Amino acid sequence: MLSHRNVEHRNQGGSSKRDGTGGQHAEDVVRSSGKDKDSRRKEIEKEDIDLENVDYMANFEDDFEDYEDDFEVCDDDSTNEPEPREKMEELPPARKKEIQEIQNAINAENERIGELSSKLFQKQGRPEREREPGADANSSPSRAPVCGIFVDFATASQRQKSRTQALKQKTRSTKLLRLIDLDFSFTFSFLDLPPVNEYDMYIRNFGRKNTKQAYVQCNEGTVERDIQTEEMETREAWTQHPGEGAAVSGGSESREPSDAAAVPKVDTLRLSSFLRAACQVVAVLLEEDRVAAAPSRDPGAQDSTLPLSDSAWQLNTSLPFLQHRNVSSLHASPAQRQVVSVHGLPDQACAPPLDRRHLLCVWDIWQPSGPQKVLVCESQVTCCCLSPFKAFLLFAGTVHGSVIVWDLREDSRMHRYVKLSDCFWTFRTATFSTDGVLTPVNHRSPLQAIEPVAASGHRKQSFVLSPFSAQEEMSGLSFHIASLDESGVLNVWVVVELPKADLAGSISDLGLIPGGRIKLVHSSVTRLSDSLSHKGDGRWGAAQTLNVKFLPSDPNHFIVGTNMGFVGHGSRQDLRVFPRFFKPQQHGERPVKVTAVDFSPFGEPAFLAGCCDGSIRLHQLASERPVLQWGLGTAGRAVTGLQWSPTRPAVFFVQDDTSCIYIWDLLKSDLGPVAKQPISPDRLVAMAVVGEPERTSGGFLALVLARASGHMDVQFLKRKWATPVADEQRRLRLLLQKAL
Repeated sequence: MLSHRNVEHRNQGGSSKRDGTGGQHAEDVVRSSGKDKDSRRKEIEKEDIDLENVDYMANFEDDFEDYEDDFEVCDDDSTNEPEPREKMEELPPARKKEIQEIQNAINAENERIGELSSKLFQKQGRPEREREPGADANSSPSRAPVCGIFVDFATASQRQKSRTQALKQKTRSTKLLRLIDLDFSFTFSFLDLPPVNEYDMYIRNFGRKNTKQAYVQCNEGTVERDIQTEEMETREAWTQHPGEGAAVSGGSESREPSDAAAVPKVDTLRLSSFLRAACQVVAVLLEEDRVAAAPSRDPGAQDSTLPLSDSAWQLNTSLPFLQHRNVSSLHASPAQRQVVSVHGLPDQACAPPLDRRHLLCVWDIWQPSGPQKVLVCESQVTCCCLSPFKAFLLFAGTVHGSVIVWDLREDSRMHRYVKLSDCFWTFRTATFSTDGVLTPVNHRSPLQAIEPVAASGHRKQSFVLSPFSAQEEMSGLSFHIASLDESGVLNVWVVVELPKADLAGSISDLGLIPGGRIKLVHSSVTRLSDSLSHKGDGRWGAAQTLNVKFLPSDPNHFIVGTNMGFVGHGSRQDLRVFPRFFKPQQHGERPVKVTAVDFSPFGEPAFLAGCCDGSIRLHQLASERPVLQWGLGTAGRAVTGLQWSPTRPAVFFVQDDTSCIYIWDLLKSDLGPVAKQPISPDRLVAMAVVGEPERTSGGFLALVLARASGHMDVQFLKRKWATPVADEQRRLRLLLQKAL
């Protein structure tokens, strides 16, 4: 414990270099106390910085080495001489009083530290005496050291605990700050309102008073310019060639404004459309007059009317280029009254320029005097079809696997003229052909069927998105073409119309005729042989595709007739369909050819299938087995043609190989045909059904028949076969539901 004189002695020794006055001694004491506080603060700051690296399990002696302020050195041998009274007396009274208070405070602090140190020493000395019983008995138990080092353990322990707790809090806060990360990457401005200056505030409050809105129009657009060129004088004149009468020309000598007549505006497109329609009407009227006035000249015309028909007339096949040619097939347009007849090579030479070429004739049934268009093909035509909406494009498939297109709108001057029997005829060559051009994707087998694939389908499906533009749909080009060959390859082609024709020909499109605008672009290919291969029986061989039809209400679905008696079901998008096959009521596979298939044209998901054994089946797309099946409808004769009526939903027509026509009316009887008409003596080769389905009353239904002799006639059926009955489609739907 430090005494008062020890403090004074140290202060005096520390200030030996200064003057020895009492004021200087008091200032040294205050400075010593301030320096102790500064050294202690610096030591605490240093310890706080190094706390993270301190070993908390170190010995107390290591900890105490840093606490120099907690140790006091007492030296009893050293004596402090009292300050001379002369110096004390020289200080002023206020200064003496201040020094006296400081000395009293130091004495009180030393007494408190001494008491605490003695108590702590007594507590530590008692266990030492118990551990050393053989100690010197003469030694005094209350012996206190006169000089040495005294430690304030209580203060040091409390300070150590405080610093440990502070270190823990600091460590925890450091770890938490590492985990907490505020994101300032996004800045949102909810309101950006710039301050309003004084001028804007004044204008807002007082600037609109006593104001009026006025409009001023300046004639700045009218600009007059003067030129030196004199205005040319004109005079109107007219002439007529060839001249009729004496007046062949005329006109006014001077051009007056009153004499100038307004030039009428003529819409050439509307005028040409009107003239084309008017000429067609006039031609039909002339044809009707000719047919009505010539029955006595052709006695066979009256005999050609069948009992099923009200009237009939023959198409003029006695033309020089059609003589001795047999008709192989017929195709009727579903939208217009046009029929296409396919003629083979002639039996004997009649027209040398055309004897080695196959012909296709486009007929209007109301103009039987001759075909409207005559088309020439180098290869044998196996199938054909017209464009679905407007019959201005004709597509044909050949025995060599090529697809051919004719554009019936082309100018006749682009094609070849041939004079036969003092009359000139235009024979049109193909506009585009895939033969030898699209070799990688072209067919390598004879084509069996070619069908149009409409984009929007039935009227009920008009909400389906169409891949064609509105202009293409208006022009009738919103469709594709599908071609099927014997090997089961189904190709889909896109019909493309070029914006401008090139009379010099195209270098890239070698299959396009010079001046042509229609071509085909390959879209997709489907190999039906892969899906039909596992259905073939080893005894009969692999299944062969014969025909194809697309569902009118959803052109993505199609059916394929085979030579194994079943009908395949597929999709253009390679989707899984059910059922995959439509089979007859008899179980087991038989080598029966499905020779004809046809969908209902009224939007019903139903189709007919005719086989070579004479059986006829009515299927629905949701059922594998037929709804109705007629095994003896044709008395076992092979079905060669089958087609729904375009005017009545419950009526369809069947042709067999014995030259007989059968009519089914499901509302009258679902057991068999309600009418049968044999065709003799001239055997029936092909049949096509033509009608106007849009008309509910006053429509017509006609059969176009091709005979073995090459003659063709049109049979206009009776009204009961052409006019639909009330709620016929709804009654047919109920009949099919009951049959299920």
